[in-house]
Amino acid sequence: MNPVQTQRAAFIRLTALGVALLALTAAGLALHIPGLGVVGTDARLAFFVGLLAIAVLVWFAAVATARHTEPRRALWLILGIAVACRIGPFLDMPFLSSDIYRYAWDGRVQAASINPYLYVPADPILAPLRDAAIYPNINRADIAPTIYPPAAQMIFAAIGLSGLGIPAVKAAMLLSEALTLAAAGIVLRRVGRPLTNLVIWAWNPLIIWAFAGNGHIDAAAAAFLALTLALAPTGRWFAAGIAFAAAALTKFLPLAAAPAIWPQGGPRAAAVTLAMIVALYACYAGAGTGVFGYLPGYGGEEGLLDGSGFWLLSGLTLIAPLPKVAGTIYIAAAVIFLGFLAAWIAFIRKPMTDLQIWRDAGILMAAVTVAISPHYPWYFAWLALPAMVVPSRALIWLAAAPVILYIDPFNERFVWPAIVYVPAAALAIIDRRRPLIAPRPFALAAPGEAA
Repeated sequence: MNPVQTQRAAFIRLTALGVALLALTAAGLALHIPGLGVVGTDARLAFFVGLLAIAVLVWFAAVATARHTEPRRALWLILGIAVACRIGPFLDMPFLSSDIYRYAWDGRVQAASINPYLYVPADPILAPLRDAAIYPNINRADIAPTIYPPAAQMIFAAIGLSGLGIPAVKAAMLLSEALTLAAAGIVLRRVGRPLTNLVIWAWNPLIIWAFAGNGHIDAAAAAFLALTLALAPTGRWFAAGIAFAAAALTKFLPLAAAPAIWPQGGPRAAAVTLAMIVALYACYAGAGTGVFGYLPGYGGEEGLLDGSGFWLLSGLTLIAPLPKVAGTIYIAAAVIFLGFLAAWIAFIRKPMTDLQIWRDAGILMAAVTVAISPHYPWYFAWLALPAMVVPSRALIWLAAAPVILYIDPFNERFVWPAIVYVPAAALAIIDRRRPLIAPRPFALAAPGEAA
């Protein structure tokens, strides 16, 4: 088969996979009982997650197939299917998470000129803002002030001023996705990688449901981080610093990528980012120390303070009871390991190019995410960002396989999540020995050149 025939056959396969993904998305929507904030029953949820798992397998096949298609033609297919897959989840009500209602509530509070860090939603002073659509669906309404940092709050404020509520939140996250794809596309062209790599984000079932369906703020954090990673190698450090601060204060996790970004710009980059962080927090300084919101409470709730929420420690408890200091030891060991990794990336790996910055950011992002071992699937979605520019098997797996975490059939935190973490470790070893991309790891390819 000649190259033209090979590309044509790959395009046909990719089209079929896209149609299958669209059909699986529609089937997932059909499982949702209209009007409910959950799928419906435990059996429906389990079946829904089964559909998501099949969709992930289809997505894996699409990622592999897209590399062999004619880029320009395939790009339009990828974007078209991506849009089509998002329409249904966007129009339906959220049913996999209630976080979006807190976003809309924080926006409404700010539209009323009230600092969102001052009061829990159930506080009587906020009673005039309550309604039947948003307030009853807010999680922890009577115990938790908002947990979201200042950049996220500014997004919520803009949504609150629009008066459009939940649809505006979802629209903002879709816009964030578009910015993420645009930034990644610019870098892909700059380094001569195929734009078909955008399928890694655009068709990811976890991303479709987390952002179009449930409007998680992680989409905005990923967009700001994508802008940072696109700007950093170009020397636009003022803009990159502002974007990175916005990423970090939309959701704290993007701070993990700092060692891959700051060394290129030196003190200038760090100074701009830190100044922007201070400025953003100053906007909500009226709350005093309350500006950190429910963050400490959330850490305790998720078992991050005593160690019970960490995947590795959960496994060790199945063997023998652990001392109370186990959590502290784990956190200390994780901090030391991540510190050495950050120092190696920041001060030893040279030179700094587009590909190295994105690769190092991906390593740091994956390491921090796995160390924290979140219980919520959408925390993993951001790993699709570096995977678009520097694909790796481990990153691609971690960016989608956590769809299974929408259920917990064994009511424990080790055996079921092991389906995510054990293959990821094996794939990381394979990546080390046989990278997906032919070894020219840090050399820039000219536009249009195969890499």
